Amino acid sequence: MCVISRNQWRRNPTLFWFSRHISLWGSISFNLAVFINLAVALFYPFGDDGDEGTLPPLLSALLWVAVTLCTAMLFVLPKPFGIRPFLVSVMLRSIYTLGLGPTLILLGASNLCNKVVFLVSFVGNRGTFTRGYRAVIMDMAFLYHVVYVIVCMLGLFVHEFFYSFLLFDLVYREETLLNVIKSVTRNGRSIILTAVLALILVYLFSIIGFLFLKDDFIMEVDRLKDRTPDLGTGLSLHLSVVLKRRVGGGPHLHAPVPAGEEDDEGDIERACDTLLMCIVTVLNQGLRNGGGVGDVLRKPSKDEPLFAARVVYDLLFYFIVIIIVLNLIFGVIIDTFADLRSEKQKKEEILKTTCFICGLERDKFDNKTVSFEEHIMSEHCMWHYLYFIVLVKVKDPTEYTGPESFVAKMIVDKNLDWFPRMRAMSLVSSESENEQNEIRNLQEKLESSMSLVKQLSGQLAELKEQMTEQRKNKQRLGFLGSTTSHVNHHMSPH
Repeated sequence: MCVISRNQWRRNPTLFWFSRHISLWGSISFNLAVFINLAVALFYPFGDDGDEGTLPPLLSALLWVAVTLCTAMLFVLPKPFGIRPFLVSVMLRSIYTLGLGPTLILLGASNLCNKVVFLVSFVGNRGTFTRGYRAVIMDMAFLYHVVYVIVCMLGLFVHEFFYSFLLFDLVYREETLLNVIKSVTRNGRSIILTAVLALILVYLFSIIGFLFLKDDFIMEVDRLKDRTPDLGTGLSLHLSVVLKRRVGGGPHLHAPVPAGEEDDEGDIERACDTLLMCIVTVLNQGLRNGGGVGDVLRKPSKDEPLFAARVVYDLLFYFIVIIIVLNLIFGVIIDTFADLRSEKQKKEEILKTTCFICGLERDKFDNKTVSFEEHIMSEHCMWHYLYFIVLVKVKDPTEYTGPESFVAKMIVDKNLDWFPRMRAMSLVSSESENEQNEIRNLQEKLESSMSLVKQLSGQLAELKEQMTEQRKNKQRLGFLGSTTSHVNHHMSPH
C-alpha cells in the first residue's frame, strides 16, 4: 500500500518536487519564525503615537539603499548568506511602509503556507496516511508539525504573541537542546520521587513551625495601593490589631517590634496563622532562598527561650532540604545530561571510525590498497544501499531479478543477512595474497623439515645397525667363554 502511494506521488511532478525540498521548507519556516518574533519584539506596539509607517527622510533613504544593496548581494553571496540580509531589509522597509500589522500578516501568511507545504512533503516522504489512523496518531513527528500549523494559524488570526511558541522549533531541530530536555525526562521518575520527598520534608517543617515558631513567621511585604480603599484599610487595621496583640502581650512572641514599624504596620504580615499559610511560606520562601527558610523569618534574640530551637530548625532545614534533597535533584539532571553527551560523542566516534554497512573499523584498512575513506565512499557507500532498497520497494515485483527478489524477501522479513557484515572485497583480495604468501612459507618450512627428518632417519638406521653388531659380538664372546670353561672343567684331574 505504501509503495503504491509513493508511485502515485512520483507521478505528480509538482508534489514530487515539493517533497524533494523538504529540508528547504523547514529552514524557511524557522527563519520566518525568527523574523516575525524579531519584528514583534522590536516594534510592538507599533504606531501608538499615530506616526505608523513614517520615518525621517534620511533614515527612509538609507533603508531604501540597504534594500538595494541586499538585493544586489543575492547575486554575489551564496544563498544562505545573501537571502537573510535581503529578507531583513525588506521586512524593515515593509514595516515602515505598510505598518507592523500588515507586515506581520504577510509574514504570518507566508509562514503558514510554507508550513502547509512542509507538512504535505512530510506526509509524502513518510507515507503517513497509508499506515492507518493509529500510526498517524502515534507518529509524534507528524503531530508536532500539525501543532506547528495550528500555532501559525493562532498567530495569524488571534494574536501576534502566539508566534513566540514557534521558537521552540529550535529545540526540535538541535540534538543538543533535545538532550537538555531528555536530561530531565529520562530519569523523570527519580526526579519526581525526590521532589515528593522534598514536599514531605517541607510539610514536616511547616507543622513544626506552626506548633512552636508561629510568631517567627513575620514577613515584610510591599503593598500596592488598592483601588478599593475601604477593604484595604479594614484589612490593614485588622492585621495591625492582631500584630499589636501578639507583640504587646502575646505568650509566644517576647521581642518588641523594631523602632519605626509602629507607624507602618501595613508593611509586615503574619505568615503562619494557619497550617496552609505555613506550608506555602516554607515552600515558597524556603526553597527559593540559599540559606533556607531561616533567611526570611524573624531574627530572634539570644535571650529568648526558643533561640536554640530556632537555630536547630534553621540548620536542619538548610542541610536536609537545601543541601541534600535539592542537590540530589540537580545531581540526577547533571549526570543524565553527562551520560547523554557521552552517548552522543560515542555515536559520532563510531560514525567516523566504523563503516556503517560492514562494521569494519578504520584500523582494518591501514597499509591496504584501499583507504577507509575510499571504502565508505565507493565500496560500501550507505546511500547506494539506500537507493537499492528504494528501487526494490518501488519496482514491480514481476520485474525483479534474482538478487532483487532475494533482497526484497529479506527486507520483508526484516533480515539484514544480505549486508556484508565484517567483510569487504578489498580486504578479501589482500587477505588472499597474504594467505598465499603464508602457504608458500609453510611449504618451504615443510620441505626443510622433511629433509631434516630424512637425515635423522638415516642416522637412526646407522645407530640401529651399530647396536645390532654390538649385540652379536657380545653373544659371540659369551658363547666362547662358556665353551672354554666347560672344556677346562673336564680336563682338570680328579
